[in-house]
Formats: sequence, C-alpha cells, structure tokens
Amino acid sequence: MRELQPRVVYLHGFNSSPASLKAKLVADHCKALRIEAVVPQLSYDPVLAMNAAQSCIMERELPALLIGSSLGGYYATWLAEKFGIKAALVNPAVSPCDHLHADFLGKRRNIYTGEEYEFTREHVKALRQYDVKTIRDPSRYLLLVQTGDEVLDYRLAVERYAGCRQIVQQGGNHSFENFAGQLPGIMQFAGLD
Repeated sequence: MRELQPRVVYLHGFNSSPASLKAKLVADHCKALRIEAVVPQLSYDPVLAMNAAQSCIMERELPALLIGSSLGGYYATWLAEKFGIKAALVNPAVSPCDHLHADFLGKRRNIYTGEEYEFTREHVKALRQYDVKTIRDPSRYLLLVQTGDEVLDYRLAVERYAGCRQIVQQGGNHSFENFAGQLPGIMQFAGLD
C-alpha cells in the first residue's frame, strides 16, 4: 500500500485566488519537497469560503499544516482551533469585523478571476462567527508579520498570538516581502523539512 503524501492547505486572502504569488510559491515549494499542496478558491462570501476550506481539510486525513494569508489567516485560525492542526499565519487579519474599513463594503471585482460581487454588511455578520478570541494551544501557531503592512495593523496579530512563535520583521508590506525565503522555516515548523 502506498503511503499518503503529507498535505499543506494554503488559504489565500480576501479578493485573491490560487493564482496569487504566495499561493504559487507555496505550491512550488511543496512540490519540490514532495508534499501535496491544496489551494482552494475561497469565495468572497465567508460561509462559502469556510465550506470550501473545510471540504479540503476533511477530504481525507487532516493536513499537516495550514498556511493562511491575511483573511486566509483569520480562517486558518478558526480551522486550526476546530481540527487541532498547525497553522502558519502570514500578516493575518485579526477580528476583521471590528477593523474593516467602510471601503471594503460595496461592489468589488476579483483581479484574478474577474468575478464581480457586492460585499455587504450580511457578509461582515457572517464573517464574525469565525472570530477566535483566545488561542488554546500557542504551540500550534507560527505568526509571520511585517511592520510595514499597509492594510492591517501587525500589532493586533502580535497581541492576539502572544505566546505563539512569532517572526516580526521590520518594514515589508501586506504581501510579505521575501515570502519565499520564509517557506523553509514554515515547513520546518510543521516537521515537513
């Protein structure tokens, strides 16, 4: 019987896709290590996004690692708590319903897929149900933030994930400069090196 490959599930951020640079970098790095990378397309609708993410997780044995970027980090936290999976969070959104700016509401277009949609207050309400206020097992998390994140306040993540392993880099931006350079350490954190 063939042994199953370990799996990594990458959850992209709001209005992103599996075609994003970070998603491709994760997939390429995993391929080089002979690790399966799963990158679902997450809907703008939080309930549909979480359904897609959970389907990936539950399709067979639990993945060895979740990697979540921005809003994907918010989702990854909820999933890590629910399933007891390790998670690496890259500039994650923290309590986004409390910190969303009004400009997130309204008509939007996904630059990768071309999908047009309207993000409403009902979506914000649905998003709130996935907020994790207390981390039960800090050893399951690796936080990666850059202080130059122009979208999210990195200090919120540092506070929320206090007690977790943290990599706080000065400068950078929301896309996390030199993300590829962090992948070996992320895999090592999950025992996948």
